[in-house]
Amino acid sequence: MKISYDPEIDALYIRLLEGKQECRSIRLSDEVALNIGPGEKLVGIEILDARSVLGSDKMPSIELEGLKSASSPLLVRDKPTKKYGA
Repeated sequence: MKISYDPEIDALYIRLLEGKQECRSIRLSDEVALNIGPGEKLVGIEILDARSVLGSDKMPSIELEGLKSASSPLLVRDKPTKKYGA
């Protein structure tokens, strides 16, 4: 799973399946669309005007890649990324 947010256009995308997938989109509203791939699998969720839809306090400033499972709750804070070793 990969979550990415583009603050310039206020769009959030949650990719559930890796790799290129040929998809069709199902619009749930003007802001939310589901991307459906082969075998009717949900590939991703696109949220436009994300701060308004989700609330500005819920917008992550990080990207999560390769998260398979977690035994503890995951806390995401809206803080600048620290650069280590710089």
